[in-house]
Amino acid sequence: MITYKYKIRIILQIKTLRQLKLVIFFLSGLVYSQYTDQINSNRPGYSVGAFSVGKGVVQFEGGLHRRNLNHEGYNNSTSKGTAYQLSVRWGFLSERLELNYHGSYIKDKLTSKLSSSSIEYKRKGFLENSIGIKYLIFDPFKKEEKVNLYSWKANNSFKIKHLIPAVSLTLGGNFNLSNENPYPFGDMFNILYNPVFFPLQESIKEPFLTLGGTLATQSHFLGTWVFVTNFSYSKYLSDYPQKSYALTLTHAFHPLWSVFIENQGFFGERYKDFILSTGGAFLFSDNIQIDAGLSFNTKSTPGMFYFNTGVSYRLDFHKAFISGEEIKAKETAKEEKELKKTLRKSTKKEKKRSRKAKRKK
Repeated sequence: MITYKYKIRIILQIKTLRQLKLVIFFLSGLVYSQYTDQINSNRPGYSVGAFSVGKGVVQFEGGLHRRNLNHEGYNNSTSKGTAYQLSVRWGFLSERLELNYHGSYIKDKLTSKLSSSSIEYKRKGFLENSIGIKYLIFDPFKKEEKVNLYSWKANNSFKIKHLIPAVSLTLGGNFNLSNENPYPFGDMFNILYNPVFFPLQESIKEPFLTLGGTLATQSHFLGTWVFVTNFSYSKYLSDYPQKSYALTLTHAFHPLWSVFIENQGFFGERYKDFILSTGGAFLFSDNIQIDAGLSFNTKSTPGMFYFNTGVSYRLDFHKAFISGEEIKAKETAKEEKELKKTLRKSTKKEKKRSRKAKRKK
């Protein structure tokens, strides 16, 4: 969940050097950048942020997803199961690039009520198995903002430029590893689609490879709010391409706690839906996030209710890039500091000699 680098109010009187360091540590989250001192997870929502995890960072985002579906079109047949989700994100070559994997493997029990006696099917397979590359096209926060240690208002007031979103593009492919996958195109009721009414029609199968892409935007405002949009096109190279969107609003009401609301829309020949989600996340440490969320839709063919919980973990091998100019500036500053120190010592010695000379007179 994209929240933790934007802190809420901190009003402190700076009385000691230790307190000053503490304030700088918390307010440093107001500086916008690709890499952050704290984990930046896409969980528990379904949208993806515009920024990468940062060069040299490897991040794992996993969870359990309890799913309950009921389809009125099939005489209230049901599907109940648990999906195991895993995303792996790796920032490489530059701060703008990210290689990512998204997988979702499910075990469920489908109960068909099309006949007088219910028939149960126990199934398992991949709902998603995709690899992609994300590139940050535009970063409005490329130039770091200076933190004002004396004014909370200056750091948290609304600024028009904060509405200008960062923009990224992710391109990749989904791999269907089995021709007998019981969930082609994510359809949980595919097995009931034609066995009675269209016995001669071939069962729908998903190709081994389908391509897709996502355009993501990310805006920050009022210090503790993040708004993310996703516009996606998937299942290209198949007979059933699909368009979708996701809108996510996140709010950090505490340095360790955040909540979100999300809306997803899907538009395709095989699947159309409108899903609402909400949930929250807790920052356990700088590299660990714990989360939970709920999702439901607005139709009955099928009606769905999801509960998911998970954890995100980051391996931080990030090394901040320092340009030649910055190195030179640091060396110059160090030399100036040493020179001033030497001058102060020389001045003190000169004054001491002058006082001794005056006493002798």
